[in-house]
Amino acid sequence: MGDTLRTTGEVTSSPRAGTAATSGTEQEAPAGRRAESGPGRRDAFFDNAKYLAIVLVAVGHAWEPLRDDSRAVSALYTLVYAFHMPAFIVVAGYHSRGFDGSEGRVRRLVTGVVLPYVVFETAYTLFTRWTDGVPDRPVTLLEPLYLTWFLAALFVWRLTTPLWKLVRWPVPLALVIAMAASLSPSLGEDLDIQRTLQFLPYFVLGLFLRPEHFRAVRRRRVRILAVPVFAGALAVAYWAVPRVTSAWLYHRDSAQELSAPAWYGPVVTLALFASSLLLVACFLAWVPGRRTWFTGLGAATLYGYLLHGFVAQVSKYWGWYDAGWLYRPLGAVVVTLVAAVVVTALCTAPVRRVFRWAVEPKPDWAFRRPVAERP
Repeated sequence: MGDTLRTTGEVTSSPRAGTAATSGTEQEAPAGRRAESGPGRRDAFFDNAKYLAIVLVAVGHAWEPLRDDSRAVSALYTLVYAFHMPAFIVVAGYHSRGFDGSEGRVRRLVTGVVLPYVVFETAYTLFTRWTDGVPDRPVTLLEPLYLTWFLAALFVWRLTTPLWKLVRWPVPLALVIAMAASLSPSLGEDLDIQRTLQFLPYFVLGLFLRPEHFRAVRRRRVRILAVPVFAGALAVAYWAVPRVTSAWLYHRDSAQELSAPAWYGPVVTLALFASSLLLVACFLAWVPGRRTWFTGLGAATLYGYLLHGFVAQVSKYWGWYDAGWLYRPLGAVVVTLVAAVVVTALCTAPVRRVFRWAVEPKPDWAFRRPVAERP
């Protein structure tokens, strides 16, 4: 969730990057109907979208222990997983359009994506040695653990941005690559390459979107149509729960690894791409374009993303899900609300101040001065 989730953008609009730096290559105020205007201003629409999406990520993780006991929770989980990561990745691509491999942009890629990846890959490994009872789990930067896969994937996607701007049919090509990956169980685990390649089309699509595309999905007609679309998608998810594995939505395995015929891989890849984009459009249609109480939190959602994983891990280790009432409807509601509150708190200013060194490191001492500033 890198640039999509927070402030690792191509330009900054304030000295306080944790709260005001954009995650994009330019100011995109036209995308939101009532977005802020003027130089150095963020687009409230994208910050609102990022905040709402990170809440869905945390809620989805909180629902996992409840899924076996509730078909309804499993259906909601399936619905959320069908679009929340595609939404993040599309916006990440949109905000990566200006990446050209220049010195300044590569530096921001290192400080905003690579260094947090190293810090949290190490931290999650050490932490899960305790929570999972695996004391010999090795610290490796080649096999992303838990939530860090997105940072590894974003690094690869961002580096390939100039290439996608050169080819004639970028999105179809990215889809072919994703379909080929779903046929290739031998790709291995390095940098979670399956997910990197299977989610690639969403990123590439985002590279070629424009503000008018986001305005189009926020028209009143689309907002109204989004209601029956989501209702229908939830009904399909409820039907599919006992019949189809949700592992297809993670995009981390080939068809063969999911015990399906090889040809399922390309077919499911295309079907999920189409359905996920439809749900992403419906989700964005409901995102407010004006400033709200949570708009400021959307500028720092990488904090919520990376830090809530520790809460999710320790909740299982300490038996927070042992209470039987949690597996009833009221319990599911309570779990949902708690997850939303926790991830919201992790995006607030006090938490950012404490963890800025890890999420937004600024190792200026490690870099040469920009060419323009050298004597």
